[in-house]
Amino acid sequence: MGTKGDGTSPARAAGAKNTVGAGNGASGGIATERRRFLAGAGLGLTGLGLAGAAFGAIAAPQAGRAADTPIGEQWWPSRWGPDDQAGASNHMTPEKTLAAVQQIRTGKVHSLGRVYEREMPLFGERVFALRTPGMPTGGTFGDNKIIWNDEFLATEIGQVGTQFDGLGHIGVEAGAPGEQTQRRLYNGVTMAEAASPYGLKKLGIENVRPFFTPGLLVDVMGLRGGMLEAGAEVTLADLEAALERQGLSTEAIAPGDVVMFRTGWGLLWKEDNARYNNGSPGIGMEVARYLAERQVSLVGADNWGVEVVPNPDSGLAFPVHQEMLVRHGIYLQENLDFESLAADGSWQFAYVFAPLPIKGATGSPGNPLAVT
Repeated sequence: MGTKGDGTSPARAAGAKNTVGAGNGASGGIATERRRFLAGAGLGLTGLGLAGAAFGAIAAPQAGRAADTPIGEQWWPSRWGPDDQAGASNHMTPEKTLAAVQQIRTGKVHSLGRVYEREMPLFGERVFALRTPGMPTGGTFGDNKIIWNDEFLATEIGQVGTQFDGLGHIGVEAGAPGEQTQRRLYNGVTMAEAASPYGLKKLGIENVRPFFTPGLLVDVMGLRGGMLEAGAEVTLADLEAALERQGLSTEAIAPGDVVMFRTGWGLLWKEDNARYNNGSPGIGMEVARYLAERQVSLVGADNWGVEVVPNPDSGLAFPVHQEMLVRHGIYLQENLDFESLAADGSWQFAYVFAPLPIKGATGSPGNPLAVT
C-alpha cells in the first residue's frame, strides 16, 4: 500500500509532524497543544470542546456543490421515523441478542473500559474532579454506630475517559450563524428544540436502548506491524486487509453489529498524555460511509475521537462524527482498551453496554464488555 512500517505514508507523516505539537504532559499543556494543532489545521477553533456553536459551523459547502446543508443533502426524517430519538440502538432486538450469544465460546469477559481518574487524558478544558466529603461523610447512627462515605464528582460526565457519544452531542450549523432553528442534530432536531441549561430536551442519553449485539475488532495495528501515527487514516483497504489477516471478511458485518478499531494509540494512555491528546490515527469518511451502508449500530476505537485527527482534508474537523451521529444515528465509543482481546486473538465477541440513563445527557461513561 506504499506505506512506511508504522502505517503512515511519508507525505502524511510529514503533515502530521507539522500539525501536531509534542506537548509537555501537563493538563494545561495538553489543552494548549490541542488548540494549537486545531488552529494549525486552519480551523480557528480555539477552546473547541467537540460541542457548541463553533463545532457546528466547521464544514462549509464545497464550491459548486449543490447541498441542502454543509454536510450534504437533508438527512431527516430518520429511517425509524420523524420522532425517533434512539437512532441505531433501534437495531437492538431479541434476534440481535441471540446472534451475540452465538459469538460466546469461552465465557471469558474482557473489560474494554478505562479507569476514570484525574490523571487520564482529557480533551481541551474538560475536567475530572472527585471529592469525598467528610471521611466519614455520615454517621454515626444506631447502636451499631454505622458510618459511610460518599463522593462528589465534577466532570463532563459523558465526555471524559471511556465515553459513549450520544445523538445530542454533535450537530451542524445548517443556516445563518447563530440561528438555533437551523442548527441541526440527528433526525433534524434543532437546537431550538433541544437546548436547555438543564440538559437536552430531546436526544438525551435516556433514549438509548441497551446494547447486546455481535462485536468485531479490526486489528489495524496488527496489520501495520505497530502503532499508527497521528493523522494516519484507516482506509477501506485497511479494513478489508485486517479482516482477511484475522480470517474474516466484511461479510461478517451485519446490521446492528458493533465494529471497533485497534490502532495502537491506546498504548499511550497515561504513558504520554500529551502525545495521545495531540491528534490520532483513525477511520476517515470512506470507512465511515461504508459502515453506515452496512447499518452498524456503533463504532469504537482505542483513541479519543475514533476518526483520524487531523483530517486529511485540512478544511474539515471531525466530519466522521457528523456522518455517524448526525446523519445516521450511529453511536461512537472512544478511549477503549483492546489489548486483552488482541492478546487472545478474540476478534468476534458479544458486545454488552448499557448507557447510564441520565436524562438530557450528551453521552455516557461506563465499562463496555466483550464476552468471547
